[in-house]
Amino acid sequence: MQGQDGERDRHGARSGGDRSPEAPDGAAPDGASAGTAAEVPAGAPTGTPAEVPAGAPDGTSAEVPAEVPDPEPRRGRPRSAAAERAILDAVIALLEAGEPLAGLSIERIARTAGVGKATIYRRWSDKEELFVDVVRDMEPDDPPVSGTEGLADLRVMLESLRTRGLAQRSSALLHNIFAQMKSHPKLWNEYHGTVIAPRRLAMVEAVRRAVAAGELRDDLDVELIDDLFVGPMLVRTVHRPDAPLPDDLADRIITALLQGLAPAARV
Repeated sequence: MQGQDGERDRHGARSGGDRSPEAPDGAAPDGASAGTAAEVPAGAPTGTPAEVPAGAPDGTSAEVPAEVPDPEPRRGRPRSAAAERAILDAVIALLEAGEPLAGLSIERIARTAGVGKATIYRRWSDKEELFVDVVRDMEPDDPPVSGTEGLADLRVMLESLRTRGLAQRSSALLHNIFAQMKSHPKLWNEYHGTVIAPRRLAMVEAVRRAVAAGELRDDLDVELIDDLFVGPMLVRTVHRPDAPLPDDLADRIITALLQGLAPAARV
């Protein structure tokens, strides 16, 4: 999920340089009024509004000393991987403490991570984008595939789907996060668009390679073939949480589909 020094490239929109510390589309970040800077520059006059320090109740309006400027390198330099790690860990810690996704604000996350809001907004445009990366961080990494094989790549991706199902079963927190995500359309749409859709496209492309290599029939729609492979694994991992997920499940699904379900011809 993370590249060198925590830098990521989302849909080609993030490359080099810092993003504006302000919230997107000119909107003020959570809890900040329009026109209010997310962080107070060093040397600002006494009395300049600043973020509420850690330990202060949300919504505190009293003036506090200006926050120490973010020590990470500025424009044109790599962003701090340590700061990004601290932000992801802060969200996980808050969720583990029982905070619901809907109740987490950028300000609360920033205080917990020990960074300024601008540090978060340089990496994520909104909470939904941040939460998706938190989920990605908690899930097993997507395994590499050859990009040239057909059935072999399909098997790797089916196995990855199985291991993600196991991860959700073994982590009450991850299971709870997914349950909450589905009740927040904006968050679920972000996860679907940036995680689920690319995974599905990769599987469809593997099916096309398998068809082209003569490993699968060429008289069926590739979307249908893909559904036939993915469907059984999704039923086991999502719709039947009590169903077993044995190590050889991906192989068994592939073998059953290739051999067909009709009984062997009697001699």
